[in-house]
Amino acid sequence: MWDESTLSMLLQGIGETLYMVLVSTLFAYIIGLPVGILLFTSAKDGIRPHASLYKVLDVIVNLTRSIPFLILMIAIFPFTRMVTGTTIGSTATIVPLTLSAAPFIARLVESSLKEIDIGVIEAAQSMGASDFQIIWKVLLPESKPSLIVGCAIATTTILGYSAMAGVVGGGGLGTIAINYGLYRWQGEMMLIATILLVVIVQVLQGIGMRAAGLSDKRKN
Repeated sequence: MWDESTLSMLLQGIGETLYMVLVSTLFAYIIGLPVGILLFTSAKDGIRPHASLYKVLDVIVNLTRSIPFLILMIAIFPFTRMVTGTTIGSTATIVPLTLSAAPFIARLVESSLKEIDIGVIEAAQSMGASDFQIIWKVLLPESKPSLIVGCAIATTTILGYSAMAGVVGGGGLGTIAINYGLYRWQGEMMLIATILLVVIVQVLQGIGMRAAGLSDKRKN
């Protein structure tokens, strides 16, 4: 079982999984971070309340978060093919992973910003800081530990989604687990792929928690 081709396949699976997860997380934050900030700032008690904007964003985030990943992945096959030229493989899987994770990340960001002491924001406003300065110099720095914890949660969630993508040839360890464990009845290979996924989750979660602890001024 542990011949050179098997090890090569598992290493490729690990590489594809990390590629999908990290790139998808990056793209999802490019979309989700500003949406989360807009949700916080436009809320009723935000620094720039805007009921209509908040309602629209709130509905969009809730609707998109409600769609199960596999259904979303299949539903946007035409869009994925238009962007990447294919619907299978790790690069194609980045598209649905990004679109599925972005609203989840927006909520995580909004939740992190809500943890900030309102007194800190009011102090910045009393000193004449602009909205951009409050966001850039107060909101994001003050919520950094919580944002990093949210990033760790988002990354491990995206990793779970990437494994689901293996059902339709999404690449990575998920595809190995499905192809060998389900279609070829090789339970050992499915178990190994699953263990590797668990290890990757633990490593990414550990890195995130460690980074959050180091950035928390209350603990340093």
